[in-house]
Amino acid sequence: MMKKYQAVLSLLFILSVALSTAAGLIAQPSDVKLTVESGAQDPRIAVPDLGGEVEIADEIDVFNTTLWNDLEASARFEMVSKSFYPRTTPRRPEDLESDEKRLPEDPGARGLWLEGWLEPPVTTRYMTFGSLEAGGDRLTLSGYLYDVVVEDRAGAHIFGKRYFAAKSSNGARQLAHEFSRDILLNLGLGKGLAGSRIYFVSGRTGFQDLWAMDYDGRNQQPITEYKNLTMTPAVSLDGTKIAFTSYFMGNPRIFIHSLESNRRLTFYNQEASMNATPSFTPDGEQLIYASSATGRSQIYGADLDGRKLRRISYSRSIDVHPVVNPKTGAQIAFVSGRSGVPQVYVMDMDGANVRKLSPGGGDAVQPAWDPQGENIAFAWTRGFEPGNYNIFIINVATGKLVQLTYGVGRNEHPYFSPSGTHIAFASNRSGGTQIWTMRADGTHLRKLTTKKKNMQPVWAER
Repeated sequence: MMKKYQAVLSLLFILSVALSTAAGLIAQPSDVKLTVESGAQDPRIAVPDLGGEVEIADEIDVFNTTLWNDLEASARFEMVSKSFYPRTTPRRPEDLESDEKRLPEDPGARGLWLEGWLEPPVTTRYMTFGSLEAGGDRLTLSGYLYDVVVEDRAGAHIFGKRYFAAKSSNGARQLAHEFSRDILLNLGLGKGLAGSRIYFVSGRTGFQDLWAMDYDGRNQQPITEYKNLTMTPAVSLDGTKIAFTSYFMGNPRIFIHSLESNRRLTFYNQEASMNATPSFTPDGEQLIYASSATGRSQIYGADLDGRKLRRISYSRSIDVHPVVNPKTGAQIAFVSGRSGVPQVYVMDMDGANVRKLSPGGGDAVQPAWDPQGENIAFAWTRGFEPGNYNIFIINVATGKLVQLTYGVGRNEHPYFSPSGTHIAFASNRSGGTQIWTMRADGTHLRKLTTKKKNMQPVWAER
């Protein structure tokens, strides 16, 4: 039975063995090795540890660690090492010394002056501070963000806010996530990764089911328990629904669950040997998916209950794995064998204006849009031995390619974070296939899973 599962899984991993041919593989090294252009220098931020009561020392440690990790993982800041900080740190705005007072001679005692954070060795632009307190079964965070370049204390104040959560480690993590998101939003740097979730396929129970975890790999928990072959998850942009393919009723069919109630929602599957690889439209009102209703797999669209069915692609080849532009909802990227080997194509929502996006040569599969709808990540075998995929990004308008992984194992199923700054993907570079993340320029790799086989990640706001 497991061999049967693995055979079917491999079929959907490349999205059709019928698309693969040995002639499409190129043994020569790839000539596509572009790098992401560097942007403006990231602003420096100092994030001193918050103090608090001894009775919540564990929660304070969790908060401080999580806040630092959230801001560092956002890829928006240069984090100033805590070893450079002055010994003293304000807990309230009132703790900041008057502008008229002269800085103390001892550098370690300058933490109550904004100028003490601006001068070397700290030399930061922004500083956070505050306090964490306990009252009954509740934690209260008072958090502040200051621009230390501004000499006037009132002008340096960017925002201050009180936050509340349950008195627990999870509550402390929640407070850190909320504070870090507000820091980024108040500086116009987006939402970061805090609070986002990664959904993925895991075989840790002996079957292939869907699991979820925080962006940093914490809080891993099952989403489905069909005890069968479940795969190709897709999450609506508002994070309330997840669609996927499962074999638990026989042939591969599409199912939708509410992520709020975890209940299965009604979706009518047309008669076919395969209905698979769903993708939500940005408004969450429709699904685009692949179906073999006509004999070979083509692209279809339907309402969330499966009705108002319409066929989108009309080709003599196999068309699979459609994904909708999340920004405009006007284009579909998909994989097709119409050029002989699987390649990534784009077309309008009505099936018009089809064009090949990937350059050709080798198998190009598993497209995923960035949140701005400008670039597509995909897995490509070009330049490597058969079966060893690497991850590339291509700009839809210009065709410019960026290669992110370079032949270290099999790297596939890329998916952008909601912030667009990171990519989750599956790789067997460390042995068994696991979920990894990296920045969108291919740096800062991090392994998130370790138990059994984990694959096909998708990233959502929550």
